[in-house]
Amino acid sequence: YIYTTLEGDTWDMIALDFYDDEFLIAPLMEHNPALAQYAVFPAGIELRVPLIEQSAASSLPPWRKAYPFPAATSGFFHLHR
Repeated sequence: YIYTTLEGDTWDMIALDFYDDEFLIAPLMEHNPALAQYAVFPAGIELRVPLIEQSAASSLPPWRKAYPFPAATSGFFHLHR
């Protein structure tokens, strides 16, 4: 699929729109290496959007998905008494 960017689009916004997961930017960037310099896109850039297999995790609500830095291992939610 070819997607034409709108002013202000970002990799994570496009991933969220197409894959329902803003963390799936890697497939987009791998298929568009010449555009990797953009953090925020201008209007009119054509991006190749690959089809990817949806994993079981993508059907989970956001609070159940495994994020790159899970709170359970980061110690962020560790209670001090």
